[in-house]
Amino acid sequence: MIILHHLNNSRSQRILWMLEELQLPYTIERYQRDEKTMLAPASLKKIHPLGKSPVLQDGDLIIAESGAILEYLQETYDLQGLLKPADPSSRLQYRYWMHYAEGSLMPLLVMKLIFGRLGKPPMPWLIRPIAGAIGKGVQQNYIDKQLATHAAYIEDHLTKNAWFAGETFSAADIQMSFPIEALASRFPTDKTPHLKQWLAKIQARPAYQQALKQGGPYQIGS
Repeated sequence: MIILHHLNNSRSQRILWMLEELQLPYTIERYQRDEKTMLAPASLKKIHPLGKSPVLQDGDLIIAESGAILEYLQETYDLQGLLKPADPSSRLQYRYWMHYAEGSLMPLLVMKLIFGRLGKPPMPWLIRPIAGAIGKGVQQNYIDKQLATHAAYIEDHLTKNAWFAGETFSAADIQMSFPIEALASRFPTDKTPHLKQWLAKIQARPAYQQALKQGGPYQIGS
C-alpha cells in the first residue's frame, strides 16, 4: 500500500496529483504546519530524518524529494508511458524542467518569502523597521528582477509548447505546478498570458481537482 505523508500547503500536493493521474490506491498521513513558524511538525522526522514533506512510502521503500518521488511513480506505475514523452527531444525537455523546478525557480521564491517576512513577528519590534527595509530592498533590487527574468523565460517556452515537455502533458507539468503557483501568488502574471493559460489548464484537470479534495485546503501565501 502506498502511503503519502502529506503536509498542508506544501509540495506534497503535487504528489497527490500524480497519484490521482495514475489512479493508484493510496492512503494519506496528514501533518499540519506550525501556525507561527510555518514549519513542519517534528513528528515527520520519525518518517524521514530531515522532517520534510513529501515523503512516500511504498511497502518497505521510503522516498523523499518531489522529483525523485514523481520519477519513481512514473517509472514504476506508468506502464503505458503516458506521463513521460517518448521522443528524445521532448524527453530532454522533460528532464530539464523536472530539475529546473526545484533547482532554479524555487530557491528564488523561497528567498522572496523569507525576505518578505523580515520586519514582522516574531522578530523583535525594535529592529522590525530596519529589517523590513532590508527585506524590501533585497526584493526590489535582486529577487523581483530575477523572478521577472524567469517568468519571461517560462512564458517564452510556453508560447512554443503546449506543455513543458512538448505537446503532451507529463510529470514535468506536475513538478512545475508548485513553483508556478507560488510564482503567480507572489509576482504579477499579467504579462505572461501563456503561463496563465497553462495554470488554468492544469487546474482544470480532473485528477488535479480530485487531489485538492483529498489534500484539503491549499493556499500558497505571499
